[in-house]
Amino acid sequence: MNLIEGVNRKLDALAAQSLIRRLRVADSPCAPRQVVDGRAMLAFCSNDYLGLAAHPAVVDALQEGAQRYGAGSGASHLVSGHSRAHALLEERFGAWMAPAIPQARALYMCTGYMANLAVLTALGADADAMIFSEALNHASLIDGARLAKAGVSVYPHGDVQALAQQLGASSAGTKIVVTDSVFSMDGNLAPLPELLALCERMGAWLVVDDAHGFGVLGDSGRGALEHFGLRSPNLVYIGTLGKAAGVGGAFIAAHASVVELLVQRARPYIYTTAAPPALAHALQASLDIIEGDEGKQRRTHLAALVSHLRDALRPKRWQLLASSTAIQPLIIGSNDDALRVAAALYEQGLWVPAIRPPTVAAGTARLRVTLSAAHTHEDVAVLARALNELERATT
Repeated sequence: MNLIEGVNRKLDALAAQSLIRRLRVADSPCAPRQVVDGRAMLAFCSNDYLGLAAHPAVVDALQEGAQRYGAGSGASHLVSGHSRAHALLEERFGAWMAPAIPQARALYMCTGYMANLAVLTALGADADAMIFSEALNHASLIDGARLAKAGVSVYPHGDVQALAQQLGASSAGTKIVVTDSVFSMDGNLAPLPELLALCERMGAWLVVDDAHGFGVLGDSGRGALEHFGLRSPNLVYIGTLGKAAGVGGAFIAAHASVVELLVQRARPYIYTTAAPPALAHALQASLDIIEGDEGKQRRTHLAALVSHLRDALRPKRWQLLASSTAIQPLIIGSNDDALRVAAALYEQGLWVPAIRPPTVAAGTARLRVTLSAAHTHEDVAVLARALNELERATT
């Protein structure tokens, strides 16, 4: 068989299942109102939860960082690419996470995906280790577990009792429990207090990917650990910086000895060029906003928008999942139906993505509505009216 024919058959199979994805081109900065493929849209699809991606103070800091440090880092951190901007940012994150993690130290990574690969492949580098992975974990955590030499056991979503049974039955020398804090397609929170208590009792690490919690959860926006008031040396924390923080990259925070192990053993850290220092410099401005009065105001406004949307939507056949976060999933059902609803919204100038397998389970294709502090109440009202009318029209 011709190689290209084989590829085309795979693409045809995806198309037959309504699983083809399409790239759209944004012609303007990330914001609720964007120009997409040359067309003005009201967007409900970014993870820019606090509206910082185009915040003037952050943009100014990025320009300042480029002037001070240049456009690129030039090498990996351990060769020559570790700039003063990286070091200062890591020091700040270490101080931020000290209330939750004794002797905390932080490491800045290029992306959240790489951070998750780094943690799981380093902690799970030995064959006598076992990774206990939440059923709804992000793909990066799943891939990190696959790449590790450790064995992998998947526990049911949010089921602490099932996890306890798995941990109790394991004779692994190193036990690593890994979970998202906020599940990216459902919007609900993991039972982190119960998970941490179990890990401490069983002598296991608890790795928390707080991609959708950092900047949003907690009184000062420091994420899920602050939200739940957790503190333990068993915690390994990953905070993503391309979502609520509005810039890019991620950081890992853990006990200083754990972070030193990552520096020595984590291949995604050792063998990649460091992120541009200008990004690290810009993140200082993001953190100033997140922990200041403006950050609190933005989180308060975001919470009000979430309540507004949930009060305004009146689904009868569709299902609005229980979520108090900026991620508001509306389950439509079939892939075809989800695509039709998303297309109908797009024709009205509303950009909401249809999420289909394998990202979610078969039969649960959905619209993933994400809200930002940069949205207004009128924006939310427009979306709710459109969704309510579309459901009535398709009944």
